Amino acid sequence: MSATPARMIEEDWRPLREMGFDDRACLEVGHIVGIFNYLTRLADGFGLVLDAGTREASETGMALRPAEDAAIGRELRGQKEVM
Repeated sequence: MSATPARMIEEDWRPLREMGFDDRACLEVGHIVGIFNYLTRLADGFGLVLDAGTREASETGMALRPAEDAAIGRELRGQKEVM
């Protein structure tokens, strides 16, 4: 669906169907894939780069800690941490 969406055939959905996905669930998967592809292309087109914490979370599979999320948000907004 990502590389050649026009070539999708019913058989491509078989793995999801075998796991019990109905039409509605397959549609949701399609939407998620489409949105991910759209956002990735948009980010690439604008030359956006992941910050170190997000990149590490992506590479290790570990979620960002809430404190890191808050610190990153403050950093992006130019705010100092308040205790």
